[in-house]
Amino acid sequence: MDLEFDQKHVWHPYTSTISPLKCYPASSAKGVHIELEDGRQLIDGMSSWWSAIHGYNHPTLNEAAHAQIDRMSHVMFGGITHQPAIDLCKSLVEMTPKGLEQVFLADSGSVAVEVSLKMALQYWHAKGEKRSKFLTLRDGYHGDTFAAMSVTDPDNSMHSLYKGFLPEHIFATSPNTGFWDNWNPEDIEDLEHKLEHNHKEVAAVILEPIVQGAGGMRIYHPEYLKRVRKLCDQYGLLLILDEIATGFGRTGKLFACEHAEVVPDILCVGKALTGGYMTLSATITTKHVADTVCSGEAGCFMHGPTFMGNPLACAVASASMSLLKQGNWKSQTHNIESSFARLLPALLQNERVRDVRWLGAIGVVETKQPVNMEAIQKRFVEQGVWIRPFGKLIYMMPPFISEAHHIKRLIDAIAQVITEDDCFLD
Repeated sequence: MDLEFDQKHVWHPYTSTISPLKCYPASSAKGVHIELEDGRQLIDGMSSWWSAIHGYNHPTLNEAAHAQIDRMSHVMFGGITHQPAIDLCKSLVEMTPKGLEQVFLADSGSVAVEVSLKMALQYWHAKGEKRSKFLTLRDGYHGDTFAAMSVTDPDNSMHSLYKGFLPEHIFATSPNTGFWDNWNPEDIEDLEHKLEHNHKEVAAVILEPIVQGAGGMRIYHPEYLKRVRKLCDQYGLLLILDEIATGFGRTGKLFACEHAEVVPDILCVGKALTGGYMTLSATITTKHVADTVCSGEAGCFMHGPTFMGNPLACAVASASMSLLKQGNWKSQTHNIESSFARLLPALLQNERVRDVRWLGAIGVVETKQPVNMEAIQKRFVEQGVWIRPFGKLIYMMPPFISEAHHIKRLIDAIAQVITEDDCFLD
């Protein structure tokens, strides 16, 4: 593998071309393991940024991909439809909370969020109101495209650089009550206050249900989500839930909003939709919202990606949904959560650790100092695991097929690196 060319010319995500971080050459992957070119096998604690829930090289997904590519890898979705898209959308309507029945297929998680925001704007335009604001939470993250960045925390996020260029929306204080704590009613007061004073210009409330992902891996109380739904109903506002990271079983429920028994008006899914095989997302809404959007001046929803409804991606995603329907994910995520609950608290004995938390197949170690990315990544690889921290967060979102000994290896590796000074910045 030409790593010299890679270092000089391949621009990896969130890296500098001036001082590029070392990349590790992968040659294959199977189950929970990533194999490097030199033969080392790493236990994957990241599910390829939270998407490979069934593990790598899964025979069911492989078979779906092989069968579909021999028929057609792509055909435009404008004016043409096909069975893989129909099968996938049927599964999504069946699996998502009741009432969500209009599926708009998109390219990626960020685009699914863009689509949801456009739906909300067109919804109000069709009702004769030009509402231009969204209310969302501090410490949230919704993607890297411009509209998605605009509803991501403008100060405490990787997108603060773009402040001043992005539309300015309304940010409420994020909830502090943890998932397992006693509910504190004060948590909802700031959002309640902001809605009271701004609801006439707000098109929708958008947030990540139960788990705030890349904005801080915060796991909050379900009651907060229940109160948000009630406030949206009170003021007649749309509720958009971004389940791109949490959807399809990651939190121990098929969708995180089920922890609060809440149904959104618009739901965004992605990441695990294809089991990590290729990019695909969906924005799913009610017939009321869809019909209102289409009753406006344009007469339709004004969005149409070139690769919308890609048959190859839809076929693999449909196979992934069939695996989820078998129900094994329930016991798998429960077992992973049990391992986290048993092993993570011991890390609090290290003075470098501020907090540990977990839910379903999500485990988080929050440190008091930011990590030295290059040094800590090297040490994880040397210990035979793949964990990629950011800031002060060392977190795990392993494939659902991970067994107890895999989780122990991941946590043992974390226990080791938090003792090493060169793995952290001053």
